[in-house]
Amino acid sequence: MHSVTRRVVAITVIAVGCLSSFAQQPGSPSTPEPPVSPPAQQPPSLPPQETAPGTAAGSTPAQSSGGAYTIQRTVRLVVLDMLVTDAKGNVVSDLKQQDFHVEEAGGVQDIQTFEQAGEHTPDPQISIGSTADLDRLAPRAPVNIILLDEFNTRFEDMAFARYSLKKYLEKQPAKLTAPTILIAVNLEKFTVLHDYTQSKDEILIALESHLVAYPWQQEQGAWVGERYATAFITLRRVAEAVMGHPGHKNVIWIGRGFPSLNFARVSVNTQDHIESAVRSCVNILRNARITLYTVDPAGVMLHPNEYGGGPLANDPFGGNYQFSLLAKATGGTALYGRNDVDAEIDTAIHDGASFYTLTYRPNNPTSDVKKFRKIKVTVDRPGLTVTTREGYYTTAAPEPVDPENPSRRLIADLVAAETSTMVYDGVPISLMSSPSDPDSYTVHVDAKGLTWSPATDTQPRQANLIMMVTTFDSKGKELKRDARSFGVNAPPTVPPSGRLERSVDINYKIDHDPKAVRARFVVRVTSSSRIGTADVVLGQNAGANTQKP
Repeated sequence: MHSVTRRVVAITVIAVGCLSSFAQQPGSPSTPEPPVSPPAQQPPSLPPQETAPGTAAGSTPAQSSGGAYTIQRTVRLVVLDMLVTDAKGNVVSDLKQQDFHVEEAGGVQDIQTFEQAGEHTPDPQISIGSTADLDRLAPRAPVNIILLDEFNTRFEDMAFARYSLKKYLEKQPAKLTAPTILIAVNLEKFTVLHDYTQSKDEILIALESHLVAYPWQQEQGAWVGERYATAFITLRRVAEAVMGHPGHKNVIWIGRGFPSLNFARVSVNTQDHIESAVRSCVNILRNARITLYTVDPAGVMLHPNEYGGGPLANDPFGGNYQFSLLAKATGGTALYGRNDVDAEIDTAIHDGASFYTLTYRPNNPTSDVKKFRKIKVTVDRPGLTVTTREGYYTTAAPEPVDPENPSRRLIADLVAAETSTMVYDGVPISLMSSPSDPDSYTVHVDAKGLTWSPATDTQPRQANLIMMVTTFDSKGKELKRDARSFGVNAPPTVPPSGRLERSVDINYKIDHDPKAVRARFVVRVTSSSRIGTADVVLGQNAGANTQKP
């Protein structure tokens, strides 16, 4: 199954042209102070090695004015979302912090913060209608992400899935409790059918308006690699997009997920690729606070071989590595083998609104990046079951970016953000158009999304980022893509280390094209790997904040 990486390789080929412009093209500077602006013709440079938030623990020496060094150490903060049920499967929501006990990798951990189930449910007085509304009005609210898997599911099963989702929605009140986004994915396209909303009718209209292409690749074994890759890329894409929203995310994946694959028939190299993808996927879902629920729309199968021989030996998700295991690893559940799929969707959404949340800092860290850190949570009250993520893999800090030879993972992430209509809020960015030139914009990168390296004897404090700007025509076809790398120096007056909150402004001029009607700005911060996007309709005043596609 050497084709497992074919899709990523294809993305690399597509993006190579745009990333050739990485080398030493920082764009024109802007001068307000604060924020900081990149100096003109500043060549990109590699960021110092430091531990970014949410990565493996590490230390960075910073030299004071007197020549002494202070060792600063960062330890990962683990956030756990937990569902507690009784012996009959009923949700229990009256527990307190002292009722919970946590172990990680065999070590007892001290709980630092604790939140009751449903504590951040949106205020009934507000209404969420977009990602921008969510970040502004209810930044910690739990959300539902409903994803229709149309690349590994039979056409008739997809029709039943949409029918079941419609049946579930029609039973709900006009205003949904949790903001909900609806996404459909096939091998060619990742489509946001509707951005976050609390309107049941808007979700129903988007669902009924969606036309599904026949998944002919699902019937051909030659496309197994692409289907595997699409599952991993989709989960990673969603996680990166929602990373900036600190609330819990409940992903309801309606579809088969992985094709059937017998590992005995593939090479060791292919197995390594898949296992590496699994580690990366589990971690990024954890970092984004995503709990995955997989809902199989096939119901009770009379002919399980329609999905290959794997389901007979394992479960309906097939293969030696089953998609359902990803759900379990994140604290979710695989729901299958029933015909009342609407009830399964209801179970997933109901559970997602009933999570407790606690945090702790591991007191027994390790630097072994392949070691799985198993988590165990128990409660004092007898007869209760705690469901949470099984653990995570220790990760190293993000790799420095080589502008002349960027990694395939970096290229894939940038292209995924650029081709999507989903708003990425991992890095808060906004646009301001020039009053004198409709093709010129100031890109404002908020201080909350930046990480500044400590100063050294030879280098000032620096923030490193990549910006990619893409224009599209009226049919959504890409016209031009331009990617640039920036190394932004902080003024010498700032402290050489410690917390630094400074925003960055970048001036950018789009090459005028009469066919271009829309542009997407993608910003990725090197030290954190987080991504932010902003969209603008060309020829219109971008105002103070443009993020909605």
